[in-house]
Amino acid sequence: MLKSVLSLAFLLFAFTGPSLAAETPKAKAAGAELPYDVVNPAHPTNDPAKIEVLEFFWYGCPHCYHFEPYIKDWLKTKPENVVFIRQPAIFNPHWAAHAKAFFTAESLGVLDKVHEDFYDAIQNKKETLESEADLAKFFSAHGVKEEDFRKAYKSFAVDAKMRQAEALAPSYGIDGTPTLIVNGKYRIGAGKAKSFEMMIETLNALIKQESAAKHSK
Repeated sequence: MLKSVLSLAFLLFAFTGPSLAAETPKAKAAGAELPYDVVNPAHPTNDPAKIEVLEFFWYGCPHCYHFEPYIKDWLKTKPENVVFIRQPAIFNPHWAAHAKAFFTAESLGVLDKVHEDFYDAIQNKKETLESEADLAKFFSAHGVKEEDFRKAYKSFAVDAKMRQAEALAPSYGIDGTPTLIVNGKYRIGAGKAKSFEMMIETLNALIKQESAAKHSK
């Protein structure tokens, strides 16, 4: 799903679009090259001792919503040396509104409680959840006092994360969601992978490759 998102043509392009960057020799599974791109330049990670996996997503993206069960299953068996981080992508004001809701929930310590319900409200109940008033009602329904919501929503910490998020996806060469970034080096996009199963297969192969590289040092 690409920036304009609401167009069916762009929705289709998310699974048929071109490669995002030049490639280097591939990790392989079952004798076949895996669909990923190399991030150039590579980005530093928060903990060099760990393998970092970022998932760039948007709550309004139906592909991200349908990818969520695959991520949940993967998280049950992910290696202990892997750190998983959800990262809202921001490409326009609609994406920004949902990203701010995400960071507000994170700031309030209720992200795990509201994450799936937020997806459900947008994807199944067809709620927009973009205005401060609508978000206040949503958080209130999940046990957050309106005063606490508004304080977090307007906080410096949330604003700082919003500014960072606006620059982060483009810096990785991302123009669609869902997209996975492995250890700051590799980009796995839905358009190139063609299926969620292949995204997970590629993710696991790259984690194995990065883990082996760390152990060899």
